[in-house]
Amino acid sequence: MCEPVYKAGTGYEKKVTVSSKVSKKFHGNLYRVEGVIPESTCKLSDFLYKPENRVTWDKALKVYNMVHKIDSDTFICHTITQSFAMGSISPRDFIDLVYFKRYEGNINVISSKSVDFPAYPPSSNYIRGYNHACGYVCSPLQENLAHSKLVMFVQTDMRGKLSPSITEVTMPSHLISFILNAKDGIKTHKVASGHGRHQGGHSSFLKKQ
Repeated sequence: MCEPVYKAGTGYEKKVTVSSKVSKKFHGNLYRVEGVIPESTCKLSDFLYKPENRVTWDKALKVYNMVHKIDSDTFICHTITQSFAMGSISPRDFIDLVYFKRYEGNINVISSKSVDFPAYPPSSNYIRGYNHACGYVCSPLQENLAHSKLVMFVQTDMRGKLSPSITEVTMPSHLISFILNAKDGIKTHKVASGHGRHQGGHSSFLKKQ
């Protein structure tokens, strides 16, 4: 079981919970993050992974590019992070295989895992991090079907000479910031597009690449 390590906010719409347990994949933790996002499940899944949207609201990223499409539900992306924890963790880059699957009950699961991709070898400009099996689960919130419950599973090996203790101290607040930034980004996007009207879904987005 994951042990709670951090909570923020009160009430089901504002609360964000981070819990963790020791990862079986590397010398670090598996984190579980849960929060409520004021958007439908389909639009939330689309919003989280469109490259043209992601860097506008995810303050942890400098770059998020789809570099190779395998099929309509599977692609490889290249990510470069910002430094965080007041600069104690320098920028990393990642090459991840991402897979989207829709389940009954309007549940969308986005799975990802780092891979080797010859077209994007490690660069001397960044430390190449590694994401062990991670995932996002978007499902309708039963108390309010216009909102979604977002559950994230994260087990990121930052690599380099970084002490694991620094990651353990800083990761919970970093993950909570992701949820809060997503909420702010969706709010801004709704205003910009006119009362929440925006086009497209996950599958149509991938087919356009």
